[in-house]
Amino acid sequence: MAASKPKDERFDRRPWLLLSPALASVLLLLVIPTVFIVVYSFWLRTAVGSEQVGFYLDNWQEVLTDGFYHDILFQTLRIAALSTLVCALVGYIPAYFIAYTSTRHKALLLLLLMLPFWVSYIIRTMSWINILGVSGAVNSTLMALGIISEPIQMLYNEATVILGLVHFLLPFMILNIYVSLDGIDRSLTDAARSLGCTGWQAFREVTLPLSVPGLAAGGLLCFVLGAGTYITPMVLGGPRNAMFANLVYEAIVTQLNWPLGSALSLLLLALLGTLVMVYSRFLGIDQIAKSFR
Repeated sequence: MAASKPKDERFDRRPWLLLSPALASVLLLLVIPTVFIVVYSFWLRTAVGSEQVGFYLDNWQEVLTDGFYHDILFQTLRIAALSTLVCALVGYIPAYFIAYTSTRHKALLLLLLMLPFWVSYIIRTMSWINILGVSGAVNSTLMALGIISEPIQMLYNEATVILGLVHFLLPFMILNIYVSLDGIDRSLTDAARSLGCTGWQAFREVTLPLSVPGLAAGGLLCFVLGAGTYITPMVLGGPRNAMFANLVYEAIVTQLNWPLGSALSLLLLALLGTLVMVYSRFLGIDQIAKSFR
């Protein structure tokens, strides 16, 4: 008679039971909808507005060969990259200050950094209309001071779209850089100073290289969120500033062309997913999770 397995080698169902709510949520809210989108992408929209069920490559052929989609995709990646670069340049200074300040109110500074998340993203984006619009605060102030005689058109261009994205993404960048800087051992900087480095040299040779994981994590998060947004270019951009997510919105909501919209969304998902996989391969995805702990 075979001996029974030791208690330690028996299959323990308790971890799976504890994980079952999370796994069920991922399955119902992510996996199954994604499968539906994949299936929809191979259907066809007929001239009468209904979907023709089957396995057709027409949508993918159009998306992958039409230069119009390529131009919008390139524009999306360029705007997301510029927004991420601005966030990195602007966000490093406040992150460095919060991490290295000796004030007792560091928790208050972090709370102020989190305040933008308490306001709706749509409201924050639309607030720029009241600031930069023809009758907005900037034009009204300049006209009251006599600097200009008529309002300046500052909205509905690429610069405004980048400004809106930076406004939205900057807290994510600052948080990731702060977490990386806060984890650096201060004795390393002191050792560099004791060996003759100036403050700038110690920052350049020690602090900056050690904070690169935080910069990379913030850059990835900002780039992915920026490339996938459609509210900012819709509200602050013009017809020439559409991003790829706007094409998905237009295909599904306006044209009711679910198969084409599904193919477009999967193309963007595959591109951004590849970027995340490359980042995870070389730097590890855990750095992003640290900023939300």
